[in-house]
Amino acid sequence: MADADLTAPLLSPDHIVLTVHSSAAPSADGNPYRALGCDDELLVPPPTTLDPFRNGTPTVEGLYEWVKTVLCLPVALLRLALFGLCLAVGYVATKVALEGWKDKENPMPKWRCRVMWITRMCARCILFSFGYQWIKRKGKPAPREIAPIIVSNHVSYIEPIFYFYELFPTIVASESHDSIPFVGTIIRAMQVIYVNRFLPSSRREAIREIKRRASCDKFPRVLLFPEGTTTNGRNLISFQLGAFIPGYPIQPVIVRYPHVHFDQSWGNVSLGKLMIRMFTQFHNFFEIEYLPVVYPLDDKETAVHFRERTSRALATAMNAVQTGHSYGDTMLYLKAQEAKQENPSSYMVEVTKFEASFHVSSMEVVDFLDKFLAMNPDPSGRAQYHDFLRVLRLKACPLSAKIFSFIDVEKCGTITFRQFLYGSAHVMSQPGFHQACEEAFAGCGGAVKPYIVEQELRDFIQPVIISWNADEVNELFMLFDNDNDGRVDKNDFVSCLRRNPLLIAFFTPQPKQKEFEGNGVIEIV
Repeated sequence: MADADLTAPLLSPDHIVLTVHSSAAPSADGNPYRALGCDDELLVPPPTTLDPFRNGTPTVEGLYEWVKTVLCLPVALLRLALFGLCLAVGYVATKVALEGWKDKENPMPKWRCRVMWITRMCARCILFSFGYQWIKRKGKPAPREIAPIIVSNHVSYIEPIFYFYELFPTIVASESHDSIPFVGTIIRAMQVIYVNRFLPSSRREAIREIKRRASCDKFPRVLLFPEGTTTNGRNLISFQLGAFIPGYPIQPVIVRYPHVHFDQSWGNVSLGKLMIRMFTQFHNFFEIEYLPVVYPLDDKETAVHFRERTSRALATAMNAVQTGHSYGDTMLYLKAQEAKQENPSSYMVEVTKFEASFHVSSMEVVDFLDKFLAMNPDPSGRAQYHDFLRVLRLKACPLSAKIFSFIDVEKCGTITFRQFLYGSAHVMSQPGFHQACEEAFAGCGGAVKPYIVEQELRDFIQPVIISWNADEVNELFMLFDNDNDGRVDKNDFVSCLRRNPLLIAFFTPQPKQKEFEGNGVIEIV
């Protein structure tokens, strides 16, 4: 027997052959995004226990409430009749006040404002019909020349009616409000500033208009609900910047709805249901508190700092916690509710904080949820590996398993929306992500012409998807080819990877491997 040479390798340095055992669930280790600079371990914060939109009494519960509801049914019919009458009279008065008035750039003439007093008194009667026989006030509104802008927390549809009666301000509202029957006409009489919250150009125009009207004492005060949506009144959510960019003094106002049996917040309750509950109460409590005016410190103070000081004043007076939720979280909640998830609140991610951390817009967050819901998560909100592959147009392979394992931080074979969202955003936020997308397009053939075709995509990623057949590669290509013309230009290519950032792993350097299905042998070269 020859003497053993301890310096000689046991295997050839060119090849290593590993025998692995297949399993139903992915068990691949490794970080497929190391080339982009991603950490080996993805950090996904646990969901917050606060739900600022949850109504405390969504249904009629308890003997007292049922007895009260039955006893108040005749009163509810009278209140409904009063509500309809006041709305009709107010609508007619508003039509008279707006008749022939085409100038929307200047303040409403005084005689038209006097006619609007009829509608304002009708608004007070509407509040009476909803059970607000008296309203508790604390403090006073500051003169318009001192504080031209008012900001308020937003709990229900009652506050706009009250402010219309009390202050008759100019409001900032969504464009969709203009199409509401009867109410849309009354809103127009308030010289509303319309804004589409999802269009940056619309938001910029609204800010310019807020500044223009705040600077002119002939216009009424400008009223904004900086939260952008209704909450349950027990928390403040993040404030939008629109009220603070103009740099004018602001008077914060707090609305409260003290209650024991009936939570009057709009939150996650339908409008019709909330109205019926209000009609069937003996009395609904409503309090308003005008806080001291908050002044800008100087010309150098940023709108962000001004917003923080104002929101802190409101939160302190309310004895409430301000969260990172926004209107985007409301959209996530509603989508999860439509998908019949057991706990829609768990899909909220405090969108404002998430946007600041990853520079991802709220609409992109909603798009990620649409993609996750397409994975058919179970009622508890967990998606399976095979559904993950189906939605991303992938096939089970070592790299696909690595991608899934990267976001499966619990290593349980299923993923939640938070894991999918944070994993996708983490990859997309890496400094090298955009460059990797461009290099991938160039490597596929985009360096010599402005588009790529399916064969070029197949040739580029073939080293990591050896076991895929032509039809399976075609599925992936169709994800990029939105218009089905057989070509993918650079914008479509990069946009698709931004919508599906986890796919970038197929276009970044990975250890070259040959996969042999069936015998469980992988040869790494």
